[in-house]
Amino acid sequence: MRRFTEGFYGYAVALFVCFAAVGLFLLITPRSQGEHIPRLDYSITVANYARTVPYQVWAPVKDPEGWTPNSNRIAKGEGKAQVLHVGYATKARQHAMLIQSDEKPAAGFASRMANSDKPVGTQDVNGQQWERRFREDKNQRTLIRFLPDVTLVITGTADWPELGQLATALEQRPKPAAP
Repeated sequence: MRRFTEGFYGYAVALFVCFAAVGLFLLITPRSQGEHIPRLDYSITVANYARTVPYQVWAPVKDPEGWTPNSNRIAKGEGKAQVLHVGYATKARQHAMLIQSDEKPAAGFASRMANSDKPVGTQDVNGQQWERRFREDKNQRTLIRFLPDVTLVITGTADWPELGQLATALEQRPKPAAP
């Protein structure tokens, strides 16, 4: 019995027992076969943002089919402006983000969010013209809509039709009542 607990044979038996335990563990442990993209609810962030800005906020009424909201935040912009970010993984597993602010100048804000100041055309979304910008080295497409009180930016690696889907889902939310 002593020869299985010492020397090479002892080492080989211990190694075999360890591998058998790991193999059994891997065999009985459930594993997910698909990717997991965390879903983050943005409704509270949008409501909090709406309470801090002097204009009606734009947000999706319903998320596009197959899209997963996976990030949201309120950031500080230039000149004390608030900036709302709502990010998505699209159905094609690309990235798209809605960004909005009343930061002035609006053109500077839009250029910073698009990483480009050069329009490459327009895109019609529900009868409204959105400006297109494209930054090739980052594979970043951007739709921009300049409104009198807010600038809407939809940007990401998603293709133009997907960005248009997010723009189509947007509606102006009523301003929350003051407490």
